[in-house]
Amino acid sequence: MSEPATNPAATSFPAPTISLPLGLEILRTYSGALISLEIVFGGLVWILVASSNVPVPLLQGWVMFVSVTTFFLSSTYLALFITGLADRINTDWNFLDVVYHFTALLFYFAAFVLEAATTAANGGAHIKITPNSTETVMCITYPRGNIFTVLDQRQYSINVAATIFAFVVTLCYGCSMFMGFKRWRM
Repeated sequence: MSEPATNPAATSFPAPTISLPLGLEILRTYSGALISLEIVFGGLVWILVASSNVPVPLLQGWVMFVSVTTFFLSSTYLALFITGLADRINTDWNFLDVVYHFTALLFYFAAFVLEAATTAANGGAHIKITPNSTETVMCITYPRGNIFTVLDQRQYSINVAATIFAFVVTLCYGCSMFMGFKRWRM
């Protein structure tokens, strides 16, 4: 007697490796809370950079790309766990978690540095309106450097807030990567 034929797809792939809970229980873990913070603060970076006048499009374009992309990827990642679809996809979720958060950490660190550089390019620049006998003269004193931006106080404050939130998101991705690495190595 011969044995019945088995489905090769069922034997080729290992069962999914998930150490995070599925459903809303993921939000009760540190990893779920950090992913939620990544989404919230990443959305704030996106909103703040979009609301500034984008004085250096080359630098802040990367910040926008990173914040929008990671916002949607983190939202999708969290939605897979909340809906329980992660259990149906045969992959090593612990390894995928480490790789995703490592990549996001690198991208967000670069975005944070570029946003800080854009904000610092205004550091020390002062606009002083000097009344003259016939007309008003605008005097601009600026620091030395390769990048120079003239931002009013509101735009400067928006860029400072975007820099701070980009740093916070970078820390969240770093903590998520560290915790994912510990789960992967267990």
